[in-house]
Amino acid sequence: MLKPVDATTTPAWATLTQLHQELEPDLRSWFDSDPDRAERLSYELGDLFVDLSKNLLTDEVRDALVALAEQVDVPGRRDAMYAGEHINVTEDRAVLHTALRRPATDSLTVDGQDVVADVHATLEKIYAFARRVRSGEWTGVTGKRIETVVNIGIGGSDLGPVMVYEALKPYVQEGLSARFISNIDPNDCAEKVKDLDPETTLFIIASKTFTTLETLTNARMARDWFLGALQAKGVPTEGAIAKHFVAVSTALEKVEAFGIDPVNAFGFWSWVGGRYSVDSAVGTVLAVTVGPEAFAEFLDGFHTVDEHFATKAPAENVPMLMGLLNVWYRNFFKAATHAVLPYAQYLHRFPAYLQQLTMESNGKSVRWDGSPVTTETGEVFWGEPGTNGQHAFYQLIHQGTELIPADFIAVANPAHPTKDGDKDVHELFLANYLAQTAALAFGKTAEEVRAEGTPEAIVPARVFAGNRPTTSILAPALTPSVVGQLIALYEHITFTEGIVWGIDSFDQWGVELGKKLALEIAPAVGGDEQALSAQDASTRQLIARYRAERRDA
Repeated sequence: MLKPVDATTTPAWATLTQLHQELEPDLRSWFDSDPDRAERLSYELGDLFVDLSKNLLTDEVRDALVALAEQVDVPGRRDAMYAGEHINVTEDRAVLHTALRRPATDSLTVDGQDVVADVHATLEKIYAFARRVRSGEWTGVTGKRIETVVNIGIGGSDLGPVMVYEALKPYVQEGLSARFISNIDPNDCAEKVKDLDPETTLFIIASKTFTTLETLTNARMARDWFLGALQAKGVPTEGAIAKHFVAVSTALEKVEAFGIDPVNAFGFWSWVGGRYSVDSAVGTVLAVTVGPEAFAEFLDGFHTVDEHFATKAPAENVPMLMGLLNVWYRNFFKAATHAVLPYAQYLHRFPAYLQQLTMESNGKSVRWDGSPVTTETGEVFWGEPGTNGQHAFYQLIHQGTELIPADFIAVANPAHPTKDGDKDVHELFLANYLAQTAALAFGKTAEEVRAEGTPEAIVPARVFAGNRPTTSILAPALTPSVVGQLIALYEHITFTEGIVWGIDSFDQWGVELGKKLALEIAPAVGGDEQALSAQDASTRQLIARYRAERRDA
């Protein structure tokens, strides 16, 4: 096993430590003394314009960060990932989400399989199915066309599809819509299906092994509702499951046992991690609702960023630079959180999606060789769309005691341009996007506050220190390609950070433990006295209280 390089022992880390100690951030003077700063620290990445100039970044810091990437061999580990080496060492797997969006003309053999050929064979199967549903050729048990697609999954089988569906709402075919069930709380399933017509509803069950506790529990609840709703309408249920349920899974025997025709199962591979799977068969709900053509554009967007990340040197590599900046803030400024603030309502689920991508990937305390990490890892990613956040948590970012780096994302052309009188509403929206990054960067001095006639007693309360780092990302419009580009950007940011920290960004053992314990505790919750006695005192107390409070227990 190739041992990770301890970043803290590199010359670049020593340089960064000294630079941080000596740094006196002053974005005002940096911009005043360097008229080219904005242009020099801005980059083109596909359709994305990425402005890094309002970060706490000097030429010396940038050069040291680039040197750090080279000294821990981020480029080499990147190349190993693209080549299909088993860089997910704790699960002995290749990491090939980038293969999901490679063109059909490419070829890549990994573990004896041409993975690109496999991907495109599955894509064609998904696209054929999607076209049947969209055209009305696929009908339910009574011959009615499908109007609602319900995706049942959890984690990456839910967060990705939900986020992209919301982002691409303007591309959804008229007469079609999607809903998503993920939480094992029975209220989630009940609310999502209660007003549906079973004759026009299609369920997609997304579980690679077809054993995921939450997903299969929800699938059985959905099946019970579906059969009951058909019976209530006097519709025969024989063969109905096969007409209204399909699967994203490779466990064909289990799929068939559920009642789904294995022909209508779309598989994906062990080298696709859940949080990296929205562009695999997990995105079947998207291919159905937005269409194969839009889904292909979505994949092309990923590939554009993949090619950039694969070929650009660290000093010109936007995802690598952004990942290195995150290391700069996390390890040297001790920034524990990172805000992602989309000024695009359709991206309202993007921060939640990034929470799994980044925190499940890099929330680790051991390196990939099993040794303890040598510095802080991971950040808490969070955020909400602007301008909502401005009236909630921006106060903390502007004037709080914590440094919170923030990424601001906007588009130039909205899906629904609107005027309020003679004012373009989107331009008002974008004015807020621009104003916030300027205010965070440059702040407001006491002298400026006094000049406004502010009483001296409240001057301190109205001073803004500034020098709060932000990255601005601007795209022409929220197209399928742009959404793919944004996802790939953060995938590669996450990868870069993980290599610097020497961790395996592609396992998630912390998730597995909770699942295992839930299965062990479930009998105790149900009244098994032997199982109850095996629990700790707090858990026993809580179970006893639950059973006393449960009205139908």
